Amino acid sequence: MDIIMVPGFWLDASSWSEVTPPLVAAGHRVHPLTMPGLEAIDAPKSGIGLRDHIEAVVEAVDAVGRPVVLVGHSGGGAIIHGAVDARPERVVRAVYVDSGPLGEGGVINDELPVQGDAVPLPPWELFENEDLVDLNEDLRAAFRSRAIPEPKDVTSDKQHLHDVRRYDVPATIIACEFPSSLLAEWIESGHPFVAELARINDVEFVDLPTGHWPQFTKPLELGEAILAAVDRTV
Repeated sequence: MDIIMVPGFWLDASSWSEVTPPLVAAGHRVHPLTMPGLEAIDAPKSGIGLRDHIEAVVEAVDAVGRPVVLVGHSGGGAIIHGAVDARPERVVRAVYVDSGPLGEGGVINDELPVQGDAVPLPPWELFENEDLVDLNEDLRAAFRSRAIPEPKDVTSDKQHLHDVRRYDVPATIIACEFPSSLLAEWIESGHPFVAELARINDVEFVDLPTGHWPQFTKPLELGEAILAAVDRTV
């Protein structure tokens, strides 16, 4: 299976490097992506928005030329959902890593502090305690040293979706910060945060208790969780 992997904010393709070995060892073909504007710290950010990131994933799907699994971490979840909407016939599963599908008109996070055309990685004090579980001082230093400012329009552009066939693409939610039982409660109560997720016809939940960046705090476990989701698909 071809697995296209989209990182969250401030990260490039290399952020998946400790996650992919179990997938490769199992014979799958991995395609970690670097999104437009994140090629380097000083890469131009102006004019790059959410739709540009979605289109980059769609281009990768088309380039593979076979059915694919999409994996998206954090803000990458919104991006892969846009690609599912664009190519529902080509995506056999969407895996959301501590993230979920973003519905029509939603934004990923328009409250992050902006500097010029970009959103740099904020100080740790601006994150919730749940975000930072298992992210020790060494991991925080390594993350900050590799962090690339995110194009600001990606964080605040509205999601636009067009094809209801996206709801027929199976989804896996790898729940890290909050247990899947809480997500199930939100769905049951009609919480708007999970409104789009609630419309997907086939959703499985996998718990991987840690903070918001399991690719750093529990990379092997994350790789194995993604592998299990892929194996249930093929």
